[in-house]
Amino acid sequence: MKNIIIITGAGKGIGRSIALDFAKEAGKHNNFNPVLILISRTLSDLEPLSSECGRLGAETEIFQADIADTAKIGNIVDTTFRRYGQIDCLVNNAGVGRFGPLAELTEDDYEYTMSVNLKGTFFLTQKVFPVMEKQHSGHIFFITSVAARTAFKSSALYCMSKFGQKGLVEVMRLHARSCNVRITEVMPGAVFTPMWGEVPEEMKKVMMMPEDISGPLVGAYLLPGRTTVEELVFRPVGGDIND
Repeated sequence: MKNIIIITGAGKGIGRSIALDFAKEAGKHNNFNPVLILISRTLSDLEPLSSECGRLGAETEIFQADIADTAKIGNIVDTTFRRYGQIDCLVNNAGVGRFGPLAELTEDDYEYTMSVNLKGTFFLTQKVFPVMEKQHSGHIFFITSVAARTAFKSSALYCMSKFGQKGLVEVMRLHARSCNVRITEVMPGAVFTPMWGEVPEEMKKVMMMPEDISGPLVGAYLLPGRTTVEELVFRPVGGDIND
């Protein structure tokens, strides 16, 4: 039995690690044969990832798209459903951030952050959920952040968007419980990913790595269908990296 898994922001960081960890589980579990629908803005990131997942035993399809482009994302979901007749998992991983003093953040910073983190996440979830509702099964992951419930001084827009995502998570739980769909919010603290840009070596030593997040996420998906992990919170052992 195939498991159709959509992963956004799959080209780098946590998304890439999630794809690889799903691929590593191919054939290890009864009825788990992942087909990974990999979405990223950068095609050059997706092509080698697809090859690596294939070598590990997973089928893949790649789509170059920005999730803020709701028409294109809608077409990807429609194409996936026509081809496979089901969608088993959505990993809402794509996310962006612009950071800095409150007075220096611009309207462009606002549009850039909200178009992906809020608009893109909302409309992709809205498109996928009716498929899961009808098939009476599925699992949606939201990669939010510890910034979904903890404020950071230089992260006004990022915190605003992540607090908004958390609101969507709670609403989706109300809908999902009546149709056997699992909802999991994943809240990482500081993970060494390209979003951070240049990171001093001393800071990198205390940060988490993408695989620290992806392994438990895949484990949550592979639990028996009777059980859902509602929240996964990850922090460096030393606590949050503050402003």
